[in-house]
Amino acid sequence: MAGRELWIATNNAKKLAELRRLLEPLGFVLRTPAELDRPFAPVEDQPDFAGNARRKAELLARLAGGPALGDDSGLCVDALDGRPGVLSARYGGPGLDDRGRLLRLLDELAGVPADRRTARFVCSLCVCAADGRVLAAVEADCPGTLLTAPSGAGGFGYDPIFVPAALGGEPAQSFATLDQATKDRLSHRGKALRELAARLPAVLGR
Repeated sequence: MAGRELWIATNNAKKLAELRRLLEPLGFVLRTPAELDRPFAPVEDQPDFAGNARRKAELLARLAGGPALGDDSGLCVDALDGRPGVLSARYGGPGLDDRGRLLRLLDELAGVPADRRTARFVCSLCVCAADGRVLAAVEADCPGTLLTAPSGAGGFGYDPIFVPAALGGEPAQSFATLDQATKDRLSHRGKALRELAARLPAVLGR
């Protein structure tokens, strides 16, 4: 697999950094939409993470003429009937940044007791060939709970309020307080990428 090119269907620099950490040690040469001479602007209008991941991967694979990996992920909050879900990166409208969306979510959860602040991060990955065919697709999640205030300066998105269930104990540690290796081991994206990586040699060829 050394040196095998894989296009990454994201314009999110922080998400790309996570993907690089997890895929480059496996021998992939990651390429990004910034290298294209045309814009990459997928419309994320599918009802689930898998549909959006496929749409991103298919569009970039056709534009780039090579295999592409699409990632769609988000936070599903039980007390909010699964919101923000597929709208996680756009929650509250275009006027909000990551911090604004996080605070909007906390406002919606005001008064919700600790035992009902359960949630899960979901990551859906899809790899498409240059002709748009789906070569592989996986989905993984990470259950946890939500803090009442942000904690930690690492990560991105809703990481500062999400405490993975696998850690347990006190004090509660959000994704944003963890070192990169620990987060990658526990996270939805880390789980999905490890499962996908095991399949890639067969679907992409050695």
